[in-house]
Order: sequence, then structure tokens, then C-alpha cells
Amino acid sequence: MTSRLLMPWRGAEVRPGAAGGGGSTRATAILDWEQPLVAALVERVRREAGPGAEARAALRVAHGIIAREVRPVYSVEDRHPASRTLRQGRGSCSQRMALLESVARAMGVRTRVRGLLVDGAFWYPRFPRFKALVPEHVLLAWPEFLLEPEQEREWVPVGELFEGVAAAGAFTNKGGETLFDAVARVGVDWSGSVSCGAQGGTACDLSAQVLVDLGYFDSRDELFETHGQTLCRPARTLAEPVLGRWSAGARATGTRA
Repeated sequence: MTSRLLMPWRGAEVRPGAAGGGGSTRATAILDWEQPLVAALVERVRREAGPGAEARAALRVAHGIIAREVRPVYSVEDRHPASRTLRQGRGSCSQRMALLESVARAMGVRTRVRGLLVDGAFWYPRFPRFKALVPEHVLLAWPEFLLEPEQEREWVPVGELFEGVAAAGAFTNKGGETLFDAVARVGVDWSGSVSCGAQGGTACDLSAQVLVDLGYFDSRDELFETHGQTLCRPARTLAEPVLGRWSAGARATGTRA
């Protein structure tokens, strides 16, 4: 059912990259945390988190602000700067995660991304009438943050940022809740530790959806430069005016603002 027609040509086979990805705190074209709008958001996060707040707590505050104030849409331009997402007040799951990464870097928290090629069928529940147009696989940039609990530094995936929060049902990838929103209530795991919706569990195992693990990259800029975006440029140009305003969870007729 999935389509290859709208995807960029990546050769006969996409191979995993070499292990690495030490991450960084520097600003990039996508993670442009030096822009005034993002800098203002960072100051707001610091105020709401309170003096001396740990990085994890501050990032949870940032996530909450973004989830409430940046409307989830189906934009297909993964390389939009974080400042643009914030200015427009809407963004895809990828774009909202980039904004969270930008806040983290501005606060001195090193970030990196894990590149994943995810089965396009995972997105069928969101587009039940347009399954034939869903790409065969979707390139996902999954952020990780270098945090320091009890003096021991470790990389924490965004799906574990809210570790300890009780789950309230599995993530279904339909309706208004996106992956970005879901991590605040249920751990999202792409490596295969806990079954999705397991009784009493707080993690959602989505490893079966991963076709290729591309490894780690210092930034999402590097990932997209290496592997391109999910859709080819002509497809993005045609789709973005509609999908960039189509609210997540809206009916196929589209709810646009």
C-alpha cells in the first residue's frame, strides 16, 4: 500500500551509519537557538522551571510549553528552523522536537539524534483514505539529551525524558496526539524493551516499526544532509501548503488555520 513515487532516490540500499554522534550545543541552521524568539522561550523556561532546576526538569517545562502553544500539523519540511516553527505557532512532530532540542542546546545541554527509517504503514491510522500516498518509509530524527543525574552523564532519548510518569494507554498514532505529545505520558522506545501497552508498563515498544537504524548524528542537520528528507523536493513543494496547515487529528477534509 505504501508509495515510493514521492520519495527521494537513495540508491538500492540504505545502510546504517557508523556508530558515533557525540552531539553538540552549537546552533545550526535548524537548531537556531541564538534567534531572539528562541532565546526568549529559553528565558521563559528558566523562569518557570525555577532557580537551580535540573536539566531534565527544565526540558519537561519546555516540552509542556511547546505542546500547549505550538499546534501540531503534518508539515513535511523537516529542515525548517526552530525559530520559524515558534514564530508560526505550528509545526510537525519533527519540527517541535527540533524546537525542544534548540532550547536544550541554549541551556548548555548537549543533544544528538538517532536516525531511524520507520515503516510508512505506522502512519496509516492518520491517513486512512490516503494510504497509497504514504511513503514506504519515513526518516525520523529521534533526539537524545546528555544529562547528568547524580554526577553520571548519560544520553537520555526524548522518549525517556518523562521517565516515571504513569502510562494511560498505548500510543496509537492517530487522533490529535503525536509522538511529541505522547512522550509526556508514556515512554516511547524504538529498541524493543517493553511491549506497547503492556499491563502495568510505562513504555511503548515501537521497535517493530524500524526498518533501518541509521545510527547517531551530531545534529538533525547532519542526518538530513546525509540521508535527505522523507519526501523528494517536488513532493514537499506541492504538499507543504496543505499539510503544513493541516492539524494533527483533523479529518481528511483538513482543518486549516
